[in-house]
Amino acid sequence: MKIDVDLIEAHLPPLRPSTSGCSNDAEQAVSIIPDGARVFVGGGAAAPMALLRAMVAQRHRWTHLELVMPMLQQRLPVFEHPGEPFHFVTLQASPAFKYLWGHRALRVQPARYSDYTRLCAPDGPLACDVALVTVSPPERGRVSLGLSVGSVVVAARTVPLVLGQVNSEIPYTLGAGELPVGHFDALVVETDPVRDSRVADEADPIADAIGDRAATVIGDGSTIQFGVGSIPNAILARLSGHRGLRVHSGLVSEACLRLHEAGVIEGPMIAGEVVNSPVLRAWIHRNPNVLMAPPSITHGAATLAGIEQFVAINSAVEVALDGSANLEMVGTQVISGPGGAPDFAFGASISNGGRHLTALKSTAGGGTISRLVEFIEPPRPVTLPSYLADVVVTEHGLAEVRALGGVERARALVGVADPALRARLAR
Repeated sequence: MKIDVDLIEAHLPPLRPSTSGCSNDAEQAVSIIPDGARVFVGGGAAAPMALLRAMVAQRHRWTHLELVMPMLQQRLPVFEHPGEPFHFVTLQASPAFKYLWGHRALRVQPARYSDYTRLCAPDGPLACDVALVTVSPPERGRVSLGLSVGSVVVAARTVPLVLGQVNSEIPYTLGAGELPVGHFDALVVETDPVRDSRVADEADPIADAIGDRAATVIGDGSTIQFGVGSIPNAILARLSGHRGLRVHSGLVSEACLRLHEAGVIEGPMIAGEVVNSPVLRAWIHRNPNVLMAPPSITHGAATLAGIEQFVAINSAVEVALDGSANLEMVGTQVISGPGGAPDFAFGASISNGGRHLTALKSTAGGGTISRLVEFIEPPRPVTLPSYLADVVVTEHGLAEVRALGGVERARALVGVADPALRARLAR
């Protein structure tokens, strides 16, 4: 399936009518937010901090505001005042909310990435009155949503009141995130540091062993999707000898840049988010080799079904012996949400020649806890059901389970567990 600018444009909702006037003062901009409003906050690694600081300074204006955040990588100033007047809804739990777990002002609403569009659409259950977004400096009368596009673009195009923070750190990315300057009710120019993704400080031999095994499943000509972390990075690092690969993913990372420079990647990379780093920000700026797209393209089942040899690569907290997987909780602690994993696992299952890899380290707790488990025990959720299981990879082996069921599947998965912990699982 060919994905280009015209197809991306066809998947975008119309821009709501242009506004009149454009404030450039943060305090003045947020003062027009009505009491009781539902406010969409976008940005991922680069939330509009100047606008949020102005809201904190003027919090006495409101008795209740509900802030909806699809994904977040940093704590926000408004988190210091939960319920006074700020209440929060997140569609993707993350460590940014660490100090708000259990607070009555926070609601975690797990959602697939593909659901974001419908949830926050004008007729959706989380339709918003105001959108706060971060954008690049204007070029030729337009700005770009930059690093976080897929989770933000529908709200940014359709919400009645749109306030933007122009941050000089944000690259101008091409595709779905481009918006005319006149679309905004306010554009506040203020540069805040963006949160760079964590870089591993040392080699990870376990991730490398997993990468060696997983790379054998990915054939030349595949279209790859991957998550974040040391294991996906290790897998991608072992694809430099491949040819004719394409990237259709929820995100792009520095590993994609290296594969592109090695001549491995064909065509433009399609993504909704950017794994932020200074190198990638510089490379992605106005780069036609990367096109940012809405969820209906990056994660939509209809689109994924039309991609030949679509290979989804994701990790998990734990995998049960029936093949089901938990990606969201460690013990009783929420660490993440479903995100794009359910979309991509299903997409791989309906792609002609598609494969779904679940790659994880076999143990936690210093080798004392098996991450291959008898079953996913409540309250931990089943993020990926057993019928989507295909290939499970650990440092101890690779289990192809799509064609296996019952005891055969369980035995195959026991075979990739830590040898010291297999006996209990085998029983």
